[in-house]
Amino acid sequence: MKDVPLGTRAEAEETVAFEHTLTAHHSELPPVYSTPDMIRLMETAAFHALQPYCEGDEITVGSSINIQHRAASGIGARIRAEAVLDSFDGRFYTLRVTARDDTQEIGRGTVGRAVVSMGKFVERMKDKFGGAPHEIPRAAGEGAAPRDDATRD
Repeated sequence: MKDVPLGTRAEAEETVAFEHTLTAHHSELPPVYSTPDMIRLMETAAFHALQPYCEGDEITVGSSINIQHRAASGIGARIRAEAVLDSFDGRFYTLRVTARDDTQEIGRGTVGRAVVSMGKFVERMKDKFGGAPHEIPRAAGEGAAPRDDATRD
């Protein structure tokens, strides 16, 4: 991994669709943007901040989250997550993350990420779960080029 300057940043955006709401998971809950979807978008922004500094088959993977979801957003709201590198302790990167809709901040906190070799990671998973090697699908945004709209897999 190349040295990553503190303050390195990236964004990820999406428009809230029904599939991103609490109602999609539990019909008795309101149709508002879910906390897991907000965290996913924040993680995508963090991934994009660090990925340009990875070398060879390196990727970063999530290692910790500490997030507060402060305000609700409904279907059709445009959500923008931003991640800014705050610190590196020699093994883990900590990024400050925020999420905003069109009118206000809806969430904030930190996410931690660690660098792994994709090849070694796949081998460890093969050893752990046995059998023939399988293609491990990458999450939305992970390993893909940055894009304007993060989507669910």
